[in-house]
Amino acid sequence: MFEHLKEQPADKILALMQAYKDDPREDKIDLGVGVYKDATGNTPIMRAIKTAEKQLWEAEETKAYTGLAGDPKFGDRMAELVLGDAVPLSKVARVATPGGTGAVRQAFDMIRMANPDARVFVSDPTWPNHLSILKHMEIPHVAYRYFDSETGGVDFEGMMSDLAEAKRGDIVLLHGCCHNPTGANLNMEEWKAVADLLNKQGAIPMIDIAYQGFGDGLEDDAAPTRLVAAHCPETLIAASCSKNFGIYRERTGCLMAIAHEEGRHKVNQGTLAYLNRQNFSFPPDHGARLVLMVLGDDALRTDWEAELEDVRTGMLRLRQQLADELRERSGSDRFGFLAQHRGMFSRLGVGPDKVEALREKHGIYMVGDSRMNIAGLNEETVPKLARAIIDVGI
Repeated sequence: MFEHLKEQPADKILALMQAYKDDPREDKIDLGVGVYKDATGNTPIMRAIKTAEKQLWEAEETKAYTGLAGDPKFGDRMAELVLGDAVPLSKVARVATPGGTGAVRQAFDMIRMANPDARVFVSDPTWPNHLSILKHMEIPHVAYRYFDSETGGVDFEGMMSDLAEAKRGDIVLLHGCCHNPTGANLNMEEWKAVADLLNKQGAIPMIDIAYQGFGDGLEDDAAPTRLVAAHCPETLIAASCSKNFGIYRERTGCLMAIAHEEGRHKVNQGTLAYLNRQNFSFPPDHGARLVLMVLGDDALRTDWEAELEDVRTGMLRLRQQLADELRERSGSDRFGFLAQHRGMFSRLGVGPDKVEALREKHGIYMVGDSRMNIAGLNEETVPKLARAIIDVGI
């Protein structure tokens, strides 16, 4: 049997991480890895999570299973965090999943069950694992224009033109905030136009929201998702707790299926629980328990929100510093888009040759499509990056 297997292509980001580790230069900069780092290069455990973990260690009395959907209170809290009061909870089926990736995979499974002929429209570019999972599951997908390399913003006209090709029952995958890998995002007027177009075409939105709180704040980052969920008859939402709670290795996510039509909730909830059972039975609880404790305790939540705000504003300062440095060194505003982007990532919009030149000449590592992790910088390394960008002719 095993002789029929083929070697799988290496993960480009993991290969980049290894190349960075092997580079002996002391002034090298890692902008490739997709996790938050503080100014010292560490990915810290957030204060509120650490406190909750200590409390859990003292209070927890069992490691028995919770339920196929996880602890229902976790789903309630996540729905409240993401949706606010935009949609009644009675319309929202919800289950815990192993990370945001698990939520994405389960959503694709639900789509395939409900409509085997559905196509999934994905932004060009998108998070590579979206495409990898769709390909693995043999679900047809269609790219829609999104990033404009010339302006560093969204090609909204091209996006809308491509989405107009969606048919009834197709799925349109959208990034709720902090688009990965570009950092370029729609404004609220554009989000409303997208929702109206999907309703006109009969297409169904699926929102991957992995960075709530990293862009313009918890509420503002959730606003597009809330708008779409309130205006579209059906919506799928895959939410991750890895970034905004800093619990990457705990694998904590939530999948929500929203249906405004009466009578759909019970079937949707049962379907999500069934899919959990088929894929991994019971979802992990430790990370979900910590999130539930933080969101349910006023003191812990206040501390979490304060630290998350420090993370967000720190990345914004680095963005502005980099844009300012590049303006000074280039004598132009052509890099101003870096200050307008949101989240951990920005895409420079240059080819692999320039990315390779940054690595070879300056020890600066970023993904080949020119995605860079702003959180990999600090105040001291921003000037070095700016010099390198200009030096290689970007």
